[in-house]
Amino acid sequence: MSAELRATVAVVTGASSGIGRAAALRLAEEGAAVALVARRRDRAEELARDIEGTGGRALAVTADITAPRAAAGVVDEVVDRFGRLDILVNAAGVMLNGDSVAATVEEWDRMVDVNLKGLMYLTKAALPHLLKAAETADRKVADVINISSVAGRNTAPTVAIYNATKFGVTAATDAWRQEYTQRNVRFAVIGPGAVDTELFGHQQPQVQESDEKLFAGIEKLHPEDIADAIAYVATSPRRRAINEIVIRPTDQPF
Repeated sequence: MSAELRATVAVVTGASSGIGRAAALRLAEEGAAVALVARRRDRAEELARDIEGTGGRALAVTADITAPRAAAGVVDEVVDRFGRLDILVNAAGVMLNGDSVAATVEEWDRMVDVNLKGLMYLTKAALPHLLKAAETADRKVADVINISSVAGRNTAPTVAIYNATKFGVTAATDAWRQEYTQRNVRFAVIGPGAVDTELFGHQQPQVQESDEKLFAGIEKLHPEDIADAIAYVATSPRRRAINEIVIRPTDQPF
């Protein structure tokens, strides 16, 4: 285990699978105590046991972060347990693309709730603790790392609402960066291209078929590739703020 993040506490949303799970494992390897926020308790608890089994510290937190009180409760529980908060990784997300006439409003609401509102609520609740950590910790810095997407930079047909949420994540992250940069809370946005996660499996069958054709011949990224980028941001010395990272598969042109 590395000592880069020893004595820090990190919250990772979407920690039950994909990028969130890989990020939690990677930050734990760097020495951080990690709060694993997810709706699937069994997976979060299993991951916590895995981290603790290698000498790390972990806390499984089951919550629906699309509710403001629940998001605030996550931060309260983490600070009560570990006494501080230094790093927030907003990795929870859902993608429900498809023809806009056929799409349901419920699918659109779900993307807005998870991708944007959940991130907003967690960030707002975490900020006072992150500001305190930046003032008092030996690192003299705290981090918020938001997972956006290449869809937060480039639009495409049938992707309108997912685009809207991810453009929102990218924009909010940079506005927060400007607001808090002189108080040593760094805000970074990471925009992955295609990653081999459950995200594509949430789509309607016809959308999955279309995606398979679109990404045929493209070797997708692994969640660990994004986790490496997250660790790079979080372990950077105080003088260096990584504002944005875009990571595509080598074969992905769009």
